[in-house]
Amino acid sequence: MTGVRARSGRAAATPPDQDGRRREAERRVLLGVVAATLVGVGGWALLAPASFYADFPFGRSWVALDGPFNEHLVRDVGALQLALGVVAGLAVTRPWLTGVAALATLVFAVPHLAYHATHLAPFGVGDAVAQLVALTVQVLVPLRLLRIEPGLAPAPVRPGRPPGGAS
Repeated sequence: MTGVRARSGRAAATPPDQDGRRREAERRVLLGVVAATLVGVGGWALLAPASFYADFPFGRSWVALDGPFNEHLVRDVGALQLALGVVAGLAVTRPWLTGVAALATLVFAVPHLAYHATHLAPFGVGDAVAQLVALTVQVLVPLRLLRIEPGLAPAPVRPGRPPGGAS
C-alpha cells in the first residue's frame, strides 16, 4: 500500500517499503511505551505496595485518596500490570503479538479510565485533569496499535526460520 503526503500543495507518493518501516518503528515505540509504563507501575505496586499506595504517582497520593490501603489488592494490580507489560514487551520483537497486547491492555485500561472518570471528587482540578489525561493516553495508544497492526494471527512460519520473524 502506498501512502500519500502533501508537500507544497502537491501529493507525493511514499514508497511502500518506507511506509512499512515507519509503521514498524511507530509500532515498536508505542509498544515500548506501553510495556515500560505497565512494568514500571506494576513493579512498584507489586514490590512496594505501601509506597505505591501512599505516593503514586510522583508523590501525588492518587491511590491513597480512593480508600483504605489493601496490600493484597495493590500487589494483585501490580502483578496484573507486570503481566500486561511482559506481553507488550514481547510484542516489540514479535509483531504478531501486537493485537493481543493491545486488546489485553484495553481490557484493563478502558474500565480503569471509566472508574476514575466517575470518581474525581477527592482530587484537585490539576490532579483530576492529569489523571484523566494519563488514563486516556493508556486507551488511545493501544487503539492506535490496533490500527497499525490489526491482525491477531501469527505470520506463517517458513521452513528453517523460527516463529516470530527472528533472523
